[in-house]
Amino acid sequence: MKFGRFEQQGRIFFGSVDGEAVTELDGSPFESYRATAKRYELAALKLLLPFAPVNFYCAGLNYAAHVEWGNKRKGTHTKLPEKADVGYRSLNALIASGESIVIPADSPGPVQFEGELVAVIGKTARHLSEADALNCVLGYTLGNDLSERTWQKQDRTLWRAKNCDTFKPLGPFIATGLDPMNLIISVRVNGQEASRYSTSKMLFSAQHFIARITQYMTLHPGDMIWLGTDEATEPDLKNGDVVEICNDQIGVLRNPVVRAKG
Repeated sequence: MKFGRFEQQGRIFFGSVDGEAVTELDGSPFESYRATAKRYELAALKLLLPFAPVNFYCAGLNYAAHVEWGNKRKGTHTKLPEKADVGYRSLNALIASGESIVIPADSPGPVQFEGELVAVIGKTARHLSEADALNCVLGYTLGNDLSERTWQKQDRTLWRAKNCDTFKPLGPFIATGLDPMNLIISVRVNGQEASRYSTSKMLFSAQHFIARITQYMTLHPGDMIWLGTDEATEPDLKNGDVVEICNDQIGVLRNPVVRAKG
């Protein structure tokens, strides 16, 4: 099943998505819900973030090919991580599919996409084993971990490089019943495929990240874990571009790019 979150004439509600049709839900997929008799055309609704996130966790380097590409591009010798590292991002950076990514006027660039699978937590969880880790997951959506590479080198905490307003597109929907370790994520820039990879190539599985986090912190409904990107993240994004993160089961996260005026 696919869930979305929508607005119509000031009302916000969850809906189940079937092709281009949306059935309004009474309640929330994070708690309890029932389908109503209200049906809409998807195009007639404003698409919001697919849920209201609570905590924003993210995987560190989680794909070998992405590390190798970074080393070649920068002339560095970063080694593959020996353990799963967990980071954080700002909820303030989130935007929905269709909203504009805004590159700050003083950004020296380059600004690059990072298409990622995102696990959405649906149940409170603590001290999970890897075998049980996916039981707390409601479903999966897509994220674009926009990165300003010059600032990434300058800022120890990545506060600007990763967390500028609009730098974290999320959506379009939450899809349930997926195997997070067997999905294809692709990225298109202006309609041309720029990247394609399989989540089977994660260095540390979704299960591993979830279990590791719950050894130290409680996960709550509405928390999310971004699971990293693979391959190159070029071409660099510029004013007027449109970037799409795609998965056949989840949908297309599509955002235009604009550069702020100084």
